Amino acid sequence: MGVSLVIAGQLRRQYLLPPAGKPLLDTPGGNLLYAAAGARLWTNSVSLLARVGEDYPTEWLRQFRQRGIDTRGVKILPSPLDLRSFLVYTEDHTVQRSNPVSHFARLGLPFPKGLLGYQAPPEEQEDRLRARPDSPKLSDIPIEYRAAKAVHLAPLDLLTHSQLSAAFRHSGSSYVTMDPSPGYMNGKYLDDLRSLLQGLTAFLPSEEEIRSLFWGRTNDLWEMAETLASFGCDIIVIKRGARGQCVYDRVSNRKWEIPAYPANFVDPTGAGDAFCGGFLAGYAATLDPLQAALYGNISASFAIEGSGPFYLLDSMPGLAQARLASLADLVRPA
Repeated sequence: MGVSLVIAGQLRRQYLLPPAGKPLLDTPGGNLLYAAAGARLWTNSVSLLARVGEDYPTEWLRQFRQRGIDTRGVKILPSPLDLRSFLVYTEDHTVQRSNPVSHFARLGLPFPKGLLGYQAPPEEQEDRLRARPDSPKLSDIPIEYRAAKAVHLAPLDLLTHSQLSAAFRHSGSSYVTMDPSPGYMNGKYLDDLRSLLQGLTAFLPSEEEIRSLFWGRTNDLWEMAETLASFGCDIIVIKRGARGQCVYDRVSNRKWEIPAYPANFVDPTGAGDAFCGGFLAGYAATLDPLQAALYGNISASFAIEGSGPFYLLDSMPGLAQARLASLADLVRPA
């Protein structure tokens, strides 16, 4: 049986010290899961593409399936794979991923045994010729996923993004969207993006990422969006956190500014990923870039109101549609 929406990315064993509320210690996380939940808010058909080690809790995969998320594309390797991630928000709401011992001590919390020996991933230059061992491979794609209607690629290494994008487009997927990895969003990789963006439906960087890419070239966000779209991508969405999104549609040459829905801010973890999942579901349903961005905006609004990737799926029935209707009145053409 074929599938409708596929989201490729990374699953993580999450150790999260959020801005408010209880810590989440060794719980399901990763960009893939937040994006999947953002899409699942709007559709019943979401499939995961990822790889995990034999030590990844199979009970978690069962929980995903109970949430209506297809896990046939989760490749379980015959060896352990360190998928731990640590994230803490300091008092000024900046994010840190290193020195977990000092942060647990600062907060007066016992240090979890599961984080013993943890090292934050180094900030390395992107390797154009090497994929990360935890990135999904072409051989991991189930046959029934290959002609999915729409595919979102969550942040992954440059080589994997290039390979997966080409593979899904060539096998019949109508729409492919991509959230870049910060590792290649700097000026040294601008020429790489000329080929990476060719044929993409939508490219969804954060404002910080796109400014890093064009550092020293321009400060105009719309100029950046138009440049990237000229590489052969239909839609550029710049995610601006609490300031919403800028959306550029190359086909119609239209631009919109969308304010963030005024949600009750608790924890921003995964909000950008939830936006991307909602965008994919919205575009697959409407083929309208503005409507897709509104869907994504609302997914993000639920994500920031609690912690963990599945918080947004416990919202009241009908609330997402109500928020969608009210947000549409606030859109400004740019």
